[in-house]
Amino acid sequence: MEDTAGYSPGVQEIAALAVSKLPVAEASAVVERLAGVKLPRSTLDREARRQGERAQTERTALDQKMHTAEGRTQQVGALQLELPLEPFTLVIELDAWNVRERTDWGRSAQLRAAGTEPARWHWVYGGTCFRLSQRAQTASGRPVILSRGYVMTRGGIDALREQIWAEASRHGLGQAADVLVVADGAVWIWNLVDDRFPQARQRLDLFHAKQHLWAVAEALHGAGTARAQDWIKPLLAQLEADQAPRLIENLREALAGLQAEPATTVRFQLEREINYFENNRQRLGYAEGKQRGEPVGSGAMESTCRQYQCRFKRPGQFWTQVGDEALMCLETFWRNGRWKHLFPHVGNFDPSKN
Repeated sequence: MEDTAGYSPGVQEIAALAVSKLPVAEASAVVERLAGVKLPRSTLDREARRQGERAQTERTALDQKMHTAEGRTQQVGALQLELPLEPFTLVIELDAWNVRERTDWGRSAQLRAAGTEPARWHWVYGGTCFRLSQRAQTASGRPVILSRGYVMTRGGIDALREQIWAEASRHGLGQAADVLVVADGAVWIWNLVDDRFPQARQRLDLFHAKQHLWAVAEALHGAGTARAQDWIKPLLAQLEADQAPRLIENLREALAGLQAEPATTVRFQLEREINYFENNRQRLGYAEGKQRGEPVGSGAMESTCRQYQCRFKRPGQFWTQVGDEALMCLETFWRNGRWKHLFPHVGNFDPSKN
C-alpha cells in the first residue's frame, strides 16, 4: 500500500499528468469533466508531488546507468543498431531561467529586520540535445527537431551537469563525429562545457552577441536613433562574417575616441563589451556555422524554457523547490518519452511521438 498510497495506477498517472500540465484547481475540474473521476485538489496535489518524487529517484537511477554498458539500452533507437551510422554532429544547447518560490513564506518581516531581503526568484537550469540530422521543416516551412532530449532542474548547476551529460549520451555523445554547444555568454555555461564536453566546439548565440553590440551603439548614439543604426550596420556584418579581430578593433577605436567627460558610463559600457567579445572570440563562427547547416543561435533551448514557463510562471504562482522540481521532473519524463518508466501500464506509448 505504501508504494501506491492506495491509488490505482490509472489514478496515479492522471494526477501526475494533469498537475504537471495545469494548476491543481484547473486540473481537478478537467479530470472530472473528461474522465468522470472526482479528485479533490488536495489529493491531486499530494499524489502529483509523490509521483514527481518517484520520478526524481528513477531519473537518478537511469542517469547512473548511463555510466555503464547497460546505458546503451536507453539510447535513441538508431544508435542501438549494430549497423554503423553516418558521421553526425551532436548539438547541445544550455540556458537558465527564474522561478518564483516562497521558501521563507511568513518570515519576510523577520528576515528584513535581520537585514536580509527574502529571495523570491531562483534559477532553473536546462538543456536540450539533438543530432544535426534531426533538424527538419514542416510542409509550411516551420523548423522542427524530430528527436531530441530535454533536461530541466531546479537542483543547481551540478545537477544540470550530470543530467545533460546522461541525456547527451542517450543521443549519441559517444558516437558523434562532432559535438557543438550553442549558448549565451554566461560563464557558468562554458565552465560546465569545459568540464563535461571538453571535445565540443563552442558557439555564442548570435542573438545575444547582437544584443551586446546594440548596447554599445545605444550607449554611444542613443537608443532608437538613426546614428546608432548607421554605426552598428558594419559591425553586425563583421560579426556574421566571422571577422572577430576587425570587430574588436572597431570597438577599441570607439573607446579610444571617447572624450574624457562626460563619457564615464559609456566608457565602462564599451570596456565591458570589448571584454565580452574578447572572451568569446573563438565562439563567433556564424558564417562557418551557416555553411555547415548548423544552428547559430540557441532558439531550440529558448523555446523549451518558454514552454516550461507556461506552467511554472503563471501570474500569482509561487513554488517551493520540492514542488517545482517534482513537477519539472514529471514534465521532462513526458517530453523524453520515458513515461512508461513511471507507469508501465501505458506500454509502448511514447508521448514525444504524438
